[in-house]
Amino acid sequence: MKTLNDYMAMSYRMEIVEDKDEGGFVVSYPDLPGCITCGETLESAIENAQDAKKAWIEAVK
Repeated sequence: MKTLNDYMAMSYRMEIVEDKDEGGFVVSYPDLPGCITCGETLESAIENAQDAKKAWIEAVK
């Protein structure tokens, strides 16, 4: 049985879109339905995406 760390280590395609209306960036994982987050900077958006991915995996595991 795979652990959370096993799933976190897997490669998931990440889509990053600049939000020109609100500012910042929106990040989603197309292979993880509903796993979407944002951040004011690209760095914070990617960091938030890692947290969102972990929460998504924990919720469906």
